[in-house]
Amino acid sequence: MASADEEAVTTVTGRSARGTVAQRLIDGHLVEGEARPGEEIGLRIDQTLTQDATGTLVMQELESLGLDRVRTEVSVQYVDHNILQADERNAEDHAFLRSAARRFGLWYSKPGNGVSHPTHMQRFGIPGKTLAGSDSHTCAAGSLGMLAIGVGGLEVALAMAGRPLYVRMPRIWGVRLTGELPPWVSAKDVILELLRRHGVKGAVNRVLEYHGPGLDSLTAMDRHVIANMGAELGATASVFPSDDAVRAFLRSEGREEDFVPLTAEPGAVYDLDEEIDLSSLEPLIARPSSPGNVVPVREVAGRPVDQSVIGSSANPGLRDFAVSAAMVAGRNTAAGVSLDINPTSREILQDLTLSGGTFDLITAGARLHQSGCLGCIGMGQAPAVGRNSLRTFPRNFPGRSGTEEDSVWLCSPETATASALTGVITDPRDWAADTGMEAPHIALPESASVNKQMLEAPLPVEEAASVELERGPNVSALPEFDPLPDTLEGPVLLKAGDDVSTDEISPAGARALPYRSNIPKLAEFTFIRIDPDYPRRAAESSRDEGNNGHFVVGGDNYGQGSSREHAAITPRYLGLRAVVAKSFARIHWQNLVNFGVLPLEFEDGGDAERIRGDDVLRLDGLRDALGEGADAAGGTLRLRNVTRDEEYGVRHRLSARQREIVRAGGIIPALAAAKTSR
Repeated sequence: MASADEEAVTTVTGRSARGTVAQRLIDGHLVEGEARPGEEIGLRIDQTLTQDATGTLVMQELESLGLDRVRTEVSVQYVDHNILQADERNAEDHAFLRSAARRFGLWYSKPGNGVSHPTHMQRFGIPGKTLAGSDSHTCAAGSLGMLAIGVGGLEVALAMAGRPLYVRMPRIWGVRLTGELPPWVSAKDVILELLRRHGVKGAVNRVLEYHGPGLDSLTAMDRHVIANMGAELGATASVFPSDDAVRAFLRSEGREEDFVPLTAEPGAVYDLDEEIDLSSLEPLIARPSSPGNVVPVREVAGRPVDQSVIGSSANPGLRDFAVSAAMVAGRNTAAGVSLDINPTSREILQDLTLSGGTFDLITAGARLHQSGCLGCIGMGQAPAVGRNSLRTFPRNFPGRSGTEEDSVWLCSPETATASALTGVITDPRDWAADTGMEAPHIALPESASVNKQMLEAPLPVEEAASVELERGPNVSALPEFDPLPDTLEGPVLLKAGDDVSTDEISPAGARALPYRSNIPKLAEFTFIRIDPDYPRRAAESSRDEGNNGHFVVGGDNYGQGSSREHAAITPRYLGLRAVVAKSFARIHWQNLVNFGVLPLEFEDGGDAERIRGDDVLRLDGLRDALGEGADAAGGTLRLRNVTRDEEYGVRHRLSARQREIVRAGGIIPALAAAKTSR
């Protein structure tokens, strides 16, 4: 019987995409390789985006690369994650980041200015450009007709240095939108519908390109909502055309001169086709604890709610806050419910205040927080254990909220607000019927309250050269990693199931996030959500003379979620040399390579079940297997289970460039070795 995925998507065998927006963007920036699906290609990057949770490492990497000044058209350092200053550590990180931005020629967005993605869209996004960001939700900029890709910080550092961004050429998946969203259904329900159909692995190695007449009723910020959560489907990027909606957005931001029309050519062909009739959609919600666990709101209605949070990069627009304000006007939130409002940029907070929406929200009992990521990354707003928290956020992985035993649901602002008013999960259509309220019409201002006061422009070259990096005691140096040995033998220190997220490998939250600049300290949190004893056992294994590293064994979609390269660095710091899984999420797979950890896939997924924790595994002849004369990407190795006297076939899928990186122990030592050999 066909799966929902198979029924929804039409694939024409042997057909290749042509004339699409994504193809035009790729062709216009291709500097290495051939744009054939599955082939590694190099892309010229016009803009970069870093945020403070990942940016401190990026700046240290720029220093290690010996960069004098960024080579991109625009690079911006945002401070939007570590803004809960419980002690001096976050403030020290901010000072380091500001000094690095001044030294290397980046724009600097101060704490409280806004979440990187909507703020970048407002101030810097330009149709037709490429954007690489050290945040997985960088793909949100596809709403402006950009090719925007979330990657690890080291790849962003290399892009800043003028080097190509390497990705595997994705297949282009055309999603045709028809109809118009009915009342009380919004853009969040569109992307939740795709997650309902395909789950968190449905778009791995694909670019989602939206087209069709349904686009006419979606604003640029509506498209941002949809493009943002393409990351939850595993997509390389999400792309919308640059059309009248984009022109209107840029005009409202005082940047109409940046508008460039970019649409698919007549008769454009996609590798895969799918259609969504917007008029047929209903309010949807992702149950705990996966963005892919989507059901209709009415299916779970009536369950008690303790918290509703409006905001995050997944629902960042003025419209998303204004609709909540309109719903609560003249009403009060239900007893025992916390309605939290996280404005996503200072500009949006100003416009919401000018409209009177801020007053309505506060009067109804809402709690107003500063502009930033906050609860989305587990920095405050942690819910009570087991109590339902409804959020307009992009992710609800276990423990991501800051509460280990959490119960987080993902939904639209309409559903979150209706539920905050009733005290139970509520379909906003039912709430509207009970109250007699019609769906509010939100009139967006023709001119936004543009606020540039918290953006610091790059220094002139002469002045920047004299800037010293400000290093507090919590900013450590990058660890130095040794080359891959010819024989790798060590124990399996952790066995993981399917869909392990980078939140579970290297957690965020108020306890761990302040140590993002301090790898030795952050390593103490590695895998503790799966095995609290992993850091201690890894340290002991490293002292065992019989081992020269250890292994982790995973299931499908290993490393989904955030782009944080800490999830590769800290296990490597603790002695991890190889991860063997059924399949990998794109960004984490590349991050492992970047820091010299060998990612391998089982040829027979059932072999993963044959391995037990603490089994000793062995790989021989790695230098030859990954050498210059080795097989092309997809080469097979034999993995020996010394404990059980068994062998398994595994494949690496590494390009020649990536094999060289792994052999050297990571990108930075590989570049150093190449420089020495000249």
